[in-house]
This record gives sequence, C-alpha cells and structure tokens, in this order.
Amino acid sequence: MRVMGLTIPLALFAFSSLASDTNQNIIDRARGIHKRVITVDTHVDIPPNFATTAYDPMKPGPRGQQVHIPTMIEGGLDATFIIVFVGQGPRTDAGYAKALSDAFVKFSAIHRVTSDMYPDQIELARTADDVRRIDAAGKKVALIGIENGYPMGKDLRLLDQFYDYGARYLGLIHTGHNDLGDSSVPNRRRGEPDEEHGGITDLGRQVVNRLNELGIMVDVSHASKQTSLDIIAESKAPVIASHSSLEGVYDHPRNMSDEELMAIKKSNGVVQVVAFDSYLRAVPQGKKDAIAALWKELGIISFADYRKLAGDDLQTYDARMAEIELAFPKAGVKDLADHIDYAVEKVGIGHVGIASDFNGGGGIAGWSDASETFNVTLELVQRGYNEEQIAKLWGGNLLRVLADVEAYAKEAKG
Repeated sequence: MRVMGLTIPLALFAFSSLASDTNQNIIDRARGIHKRVITVDTHVDIPPNFATTAYDPMKPGPRGQQVHIPTMIEGGLDATFIIVFVGQGPRTDAGYAKALSDAFVKFSAIHRVTSDMYPDQIELARTADDVRRIDAAGKKVALIGIENGYPMGKDLRLLDQFYDYGARYLGLIHTGHNDLGDSSVPNRRRGEPDEEHGGITDLGRQVVNRLNELGIMVDVSHASKQTSLDIIAESKAPVIASHSSLEGVYDHPRNMSDEELMAIKKSNGVVQVVAFDSYLRAVPQGKKDAIAALWKELGIISFADYRKLAGDDLQTYDARMAEIELAFPKAGVKDLADHIDYAVEKVGIGHVGIASDFNGGGGIAGWSDASETFNVTLELVQRGYNEEQIAKLWGGNLLRVLADVEAYAKEAKG
C-alpha cells in the first residue's frame, strides 16, 4: 500500500487475534484483495481541534482519535468521509448562527489538511471519478459529509455553499427532532416526544429536492422510520444510510428496519453498515450500569462533557473504562459481518457498504481504529465473499451511488 513518499509493507497490517487461527492461504488472499479494492469509510467524525497540533492528521497518538493518515496507511483504508457535525441545539436565530459557524470551522479544517498541511498525502475528492484518480495516484482520499441539517437553519441557499465547500452527502437529522423531520432518538433531556412532525417537514422536502439538484447524496441515518421513508420517497436520486446497522439483527432505534432497507434498494441506494458496539448487539446491563455510575461520579451528562475531561478526572475515566471494557468486551468484527450478511441477504450485494463512525463512538474489537481495517476484509473473505463482492461492499456501491447522484444533478441542470 503506497501513499506519496511513504511505503508501508502489507506485513505490518494488524491481524490481531482474528487471524491467529486462520489458514495462511486465506490471509494471503485477503491481503491481495484488500490491496486491490478501494476501501471507503463513509463516516469519520472530527473534533473542533482537527488540523491543529492537538489533532494533527499525520501524528497518531492523542487519546480517542482513531483515524490519521499513518493509521489509514497501516490498515489499508483508502478513503474517508470526514464529517462536518454539529449537534442539535436551539432552533433560534442565535442557535442557527452558532451552528453554522461551528460547521465552517470543520469545513475549514478539512480544507486546511488537504490544501495546506498535507496535499502530497491526502486530497479532497468532489466526484466519484476524483476518488479513483486520487487513489490511483497513491494518495489518501478525503470526502466531506454533513451530519445534521441544523447548521442550515431554514435557509436553503446555504446548501449551495455546502456543496461549493465540498459536501457530498447530508444527513437531515441527528439526535433530537429538528426543522426537517423527526429523529430516531428524541432528546428526552429536552422533553421531546416520540414524534414532533410525524415524518419529514415541508422544509425537509425542499432540502431533499435541492440536494438532488446540487448533486449531494441524501442520508437517512439518524432519521425516524417514517422520516426515513418520507425522505426516500421524496428523493429523485438514490439515497444512502451513511452509518446504520440492521433492526433485523438487533432491534435498536438507530437501526434500519427491513421496510427502510427495501426502500433504499428501490431507490438504488446503499446502506453503510456501521461498526458501533451498541448498534450491533445488546450491551449487557452490567456494563450500562457501570458506565452510568462512572458518568455520575465524574459529573458527565453529555458527550460534550466527556470531551472536556482533563487531569485526574481524565485518568480516572480512562482507567475505569479499561476495567469496564475488560469485564464487558465490545462487539467484534464478526458481529459487524453478521449485519452485513443480513443486509446482503435482504437487498443484495449491490446495496450494502461499510462505515466505522470512528471518533464518534464507533470502534469494535478487531476494528478499533483505522490501522485494523484489514480485519474486516479478512472476515469477509472467511465468510466466502469474493473480490468483486468485497469491492462493492468496501466502496464500489457507494461510488456508484455518488456517480448516479452526480448524473441526476447534471440532468436536472439541463
């Protein structure tokens, strides 16, 4: 695997315990497949300090940061959608203004990495063809996705700016209902009901249509079932779920129902199965209780509070979480593959992909950061997937959808 000026022997790929009892011929075959296919992870979150000395994409090491250029090289991860995420806040003029400002901090950071800091190592892709060109040139590929439509407020014109800044998918909803539709996970701390709108709103429909016209993929992850179905029905171009697992394997509010799966297939879209512990299988109650007690002890109420931990509190948190994870191990690559198998059986190999949600809570045993990406391919090979199928799962399907969305936008513009 080569990145401009850097050569990393494939022997350095992390096989962990997954490969320990595996036939060497299978490992070698998986290595070859992994090297040849384009691997695309559709969801990698970044903190506000991305592209600073606190999170330098060429310097792995800081706590909780799972994706860097060197770890991508080590694991053979070729392309990542870097996410412009702003959590749902007050739906007021002041709230929208702050959300937009926070979003552009992240847009700017991504551009700083690809244009100023490491342009010889990683390049921003705006089209499916760009992804293939950049990969062929030996660089890593960055793409931009937006998680939550909140930063646009009620101003559709901002979608054009997001496109110009490189956004190529937009998820309308996150945790908590917003002006575009209902969330799969209402914000109970704000007293939200199960539904506010009963699905997508009129503004949400306008957003979907404008995204189609611009050539930005529409993402239904985090949307409620009805909102998701409404979005898919409204879209004239294929739709994605950028990071969702499957209700048919494990019933969780964030997981997609069979009805949503079939609707995405009908749209010729793709479901990117996510490596997120609590979406793949039930979390033991003992683990939930231990984490809740730790959060209470340290005064953590939200994920934002967790990110602010420092000093003795940070050391305490890390040490105690290590004990909890030892007692209650996370889901693993096999659990991820069970969800992939289920989706493939339901909608076919052409409508399924893979996402990590690294830096946003993702990470499982065997794929805890970008350096272990090969282990996913190894598990797929062990399950009998061939190279053509793995190429589709690892990025081929997603790039086909991106190209289809681009083609629709071109046709819509006349």
